[in-house]
Amino acid sequence: IPGGFVQPGESPRQAAHREVVEELGIDAVVGRMLAVDWAPSDADGDKLNFVFEGGELPASTEFTFTDGEISLAQYVELDALEDYTIARLARRIRAAAHAEQPRYLEHGHPLA
Repeated sequence: IPGGFVQPGESPRQAAHREVVEELGIDAVVGRMLAVDWAPSDADGDKLNFVFEGGELPASTEFTFTDGEISLAQYVELDALEDYTIARLARRIRAAAHAEQPRYLEHGHPLA
């Protein structure tokens, strides 16, 4: 999942679009916000992570990994996310994928 930091004067949605362009080499439409996740970290400091809808891409979409942060892009089943990424990101993606409205998460866990 593409990601990064918001630059000065940039909204989280603008940052999401920029990161998709930089990391996947595609000019995809960034849709509605699905989730915001408070991610505590003793090493890096706490962060807020925003997850936006990216729509469906045609099977013919070709990715260009220009910045070297991502080396492979593919669709995977939600049940298999832990095979491809770290647990907290898998939780975040899964919670966002099931969001009918924007969700607030803490470390990837939805709050009731």
